[in-house]
Amino acid sequence: MAQLFTPFTLRSVELKNRIVVSPMCEYSAEDGYTNDWHVVHLGSRAVGGAGLIITEATAVSPEGRISAGDLGLWKKEHIAGLERITRFAKDHGAAIGVQLAHAGRKASHHIPWVKNGAQLTPEEGGWQTVSASAQAFSEEEIPPVSLDQTGITKVIHDFRRAAGYALQAGFQLIELHGAHGYLIHQFLSPLSNKRTDEFGGSFENRTRLLREIVKAVREVWPSNLPLFVRLSATDWHPEGWTVEDSVKLSQQLTPLGVDLIDCSSGGIIPGVKIPLTPGYQVPLAAKVRAGAGVPTAAVGLITTPTQAEEILEKGEADLILLARQSLRDPYFPLHAATELGAEVTWPIQYVRAKL
Repeated sequence: MAQLFTPFTLRSVELKNRIVVSPMCEYSAEDGYTNDWHVVHLGSRAVGGAGLIITEATAVSPEGRISAGDLGLWKKEHIAGLERITRFAKDHGAAIGVQLAHAGRKASHHIPWVKNGAQLTPEEGGWQTVSASAQAFSEEEIPPVSLDQTGITKVIHDFRRAAGYALQAGFQLIELHGAHGYLIHQFLSPLSNKRTDEFGGSFENRTRLLREIVKAVREVWPSNLPLFVRLSATDWHPEGWTVEDSVKLSQQLTPLGVDLIDCSSGGIIPGVKIPLTPGYQVPLAAKVRAGAGVPTAAVGLITTPTQAEEILEKGEADLILLARQSLRDPYFPLHAATELGAEVTWPIQYVRAKL
């Protein structure tokens, strides 16, 4: 049987296959609330046969949103709308997870199709951003405020609170967003973290915030449910975060209750050259998997069933995350099963399409 369609178990959660819908921002919420778009968008991927669906970056606080269109999980009123999605996904055989995030200095932006996603001005409803250091992402943007100890404590509390709400909403998995230049990544990378206190300088200090968030989340997230961390496994910059750093950090996260490292890359500073070729991030997942002895997910320009199957056969990753390909084809898992000769159960409403 094709490895892409073998089950994969994480704690008490069994995925029916290795295909995961990667978190993808839809910028379609209002005040953090879900609406019909989110139900249909995520629900169609469950109907399409994915083993796991992870929601878009879901902000743990209003100031942690990339844009005013982001999903949120900072108040209990958000739970009901998300519970509708988790119930539907599970009813159709997909496990369902939420990516908890804080954008840090990359917050307070227009949605991408308005003014090309530029940072909001105060007159446009923009809000003060925060980061590890008072250093803007680009020269055109307003510098963030460097978080003091009170602010750091609040961030940790916000992730913990959101994890508790995620449990109430019926999610089976949490992914902490530590990649793509957002707040956790801003603490990890020496390119953005210029602090001189216990949260800056050395590797141990720069990784402290993520470790503290993991510990806080595990206080409320049940031991029988899995926890992922998404990392930018490299900054693609000689003075930045490296894949060796990712291996070392992953070794530290596993004893704290992290079950899998989702290996992405980049995003911490503009203008970095990234080798955008098919499967360009797969070697990162392979290095973290081998070096840290932890399950990994591969993501990035994986577009065909054969390509996904080869990654698994070579032992380069344990799960395959699809982003743009899932947008192009919500039913990729059903089509992939046909191509690879795997037996899967189609939704009863769609069986006639298989004939």
